[in-house]
Amino acid sequence: MTLPEFERTLDGVIACELLELSAERVRARVRVHDAMRQRFGVVHGGAYCAWAEMLASEATVVGVAAEGNIAMGMSNSTQFLRAAREGVITAEGRVRRRGRSVWVWDIDFSDEQGALCAISRVTLAVRPAPEGGPRPLAVQSPS
Repeated sequence: MTLPEFERTLDGVIACELLELSAERVRARVRVHDAMRQRFGVVHGGAYCAWAEMLASEATVVGVAAEGNIAMGMSNSTQFLRAAREGVITAEGRVRRRGRSVWVWDIDFSDEQGALCAISRVTLAVRPAPEGGPRPLAVQSPS
C-alpha cells in the first residue's frame, strides 16, 4: 500500500501549525476555514476529534519512534463547550499516562479570547511501526 501525501489526508485538511511537539506536550493552532466547518458555519465537532487524535498520535510517536513504534487511536472523547465560527483556535495537550502499550492525552481547544471551545481525552495504542512507515512530523516555526 502506498501512503497518501500528507496534504491529502484528514490531518492535512485540518492544516494546523505545530508550535510545540514533544512526548510530554503538544501545541498547535489553526485559522478556522471552510473544510473544518459544518453546514451551519461553526467548527464541526468531528474536526476537533480528528485534530485531537492527530496531535496526541504525533506527540506519542515522538516518544515511541526510537523503539520502532507508532501510535494509533483507541478512544477519543471530546466535549464541545463553545461554538467557533472564525478566527484562530489553539490546541494545547499534555500527556496523562505514558505506558508501554497505551498512552493517554488531554487536549484543550481555545479561541482567541482564551475561552475553551472543546476538550478531548485521547487514548492511544502503541504498536510496532510497519516497514517504510511515516516518520514523526517536525515542528514548524511559529509565524
